Amino acid sequence: MTAAATSAPTVLIIDDEMGILDTIRILLKNEGFIPYTALGGKKGLEQIAALKPDLILTDVRMPDVTGLDILASVRAHDPEAVVILMTAQASLQSAIGAVNNGAFYYIQKPFKNEELVTIVRRAAEHRTLKRENKTLKAEMKRRDKSVRPIGASKPWLDALHVAESVAGTDSTVLLQGESGTGKEVVARYIHDLSARATKPFLSINCGALPESLLESELFGHVKGSFTGASRDKEGLFFAAGEGTFLLDEIGETTPATQVKLLRVLQQREVIPVGATEAKPVTARVIAATNRDLEDEIKRGNFRSDLYYRLNVISIVLPPLRTRPDDIQLLSDAFLKRAGEVRGEAPRILAADALEAMQRYSWPGNVRELENALERAAILAKGETIPLSALPERVVEPKSDPLVSDAVQVNPTLDTIERAYILWVLENEGGNKPRTAEVLGIDPSTLYRKLSRYGLPT
Repeated sequence: MTAAATSAPTVLIIDDEMGILDTIRILLKNEGFIPYTALGGKKGLEQIAALKPDLILTDVRMPDVTGLDILASVRAHDPEAVVILMTAQASLQSAIGAVNNGAFYYIQKPFKNEELVTIVRRAAEHRTLKRENKTLKAEMKRRDKSVRPIGASKPWLDALHVAESVAGTDSTVLLQGESGTGKEVVARYIHDLSARATKPFLSINCGALPESLLESELFGHVKGSFTGASRDKEGLFFAAGEGTFLLDEIGETTPATQVKLLRVLQQREVIPVGATEAKPVTARVIAATNRDLEDEIKRGNFRSDLYYRLNVISIVLPPLRTRPDDIQLLSDAFLKRAGEVRGEAPRILAADALEAMQRYSWPGNVRELENALERAAILAKGETIPLSALPERVVEPKSDPLVSDAVQVNPTLDTIERAYILWVLENEGGNKPRTAEVLGIDPSTLYRKLSRYGLPT
């Protein structure tokens, strides 16, 4: 088994200074990663071949084999490899050049521990997303495009009904929901049902790049527009052509980027960085976020005019905890897929294992479910997956349903908010106007939150 087969992300750290290797290894280990180290570029290439790590964090300036050599070698063998470069000699030109050559990020030494951890976490999420995209593309080729994304619960079917209703139009769609609820799956479903299905489907995670590089990726740039712009670059808005362009994690964009996005949506044209002439935009735009954008507007983090441009059609995807009946359907599909990958017959869930999964709240939603099943399929010895093969957090019994979400270890803010809203609603006898007053929010905001969290409206 390779290092990449484990559940936690594996990171290979390559540097020619042992002190730096030890420092970063300890830091990333404490943050939940599985770190490996290689002293020098030559040893790094050997370790990459042996370990096949999820992420590679390498110094640029090393004797014999440099970080750029490693980047070129890795990308030649695995175009989806995620490489982060480190250097004490950073410049805008070298950073842009590295990213254009396939690096995920370019960080300058010395760096703050928090900065490095944030970048590595984003890189791990990026790697997961690319793997999910690859799996989804393969699945879409095998399936008829009219087949709905998996699920039969009412909240899920209600969301899909809206998606199907809007698919035949060119309206902008805003997908909202917690991380892991399937926003990109639904965006692709809308694309595949539309007249644009034979055209490109492109996406970008707006939170994965710094503002300057995000602008270049979105709008493109012309040669010589800034240091390091050695050639013209076509932005994704233009590259999407007459297809669909998904702006994922739109809530992570800066105010300056939001202004430029608003102009694109209003004028239906982009001006590449350094250019004077606009290019028409014909792609359909779908945006996705796990943030409550109306709350972000109140905090001054998101422009209201951009929100109303994006929110032509809003689809709120329900969290998995509100659709327990779909867990068996999803589990069967994931286990079938895992069996196909391994060339084995699909495993089946024991009855008590399925019951435990249906009781669990799934804060990571469908993505967490898939990961748990992948782990269980590896650990289980026979054809049936027993309760003992599931992660401990799933096996543990759930407490009072009114407060169980709030007493999880390290619950998310969404989990805490949902539990608090439910508690106030119960205390007020189901009176929603009074509940909104106690919470200090508008009744319309309360109804939106109830819908988002899968609570009765």
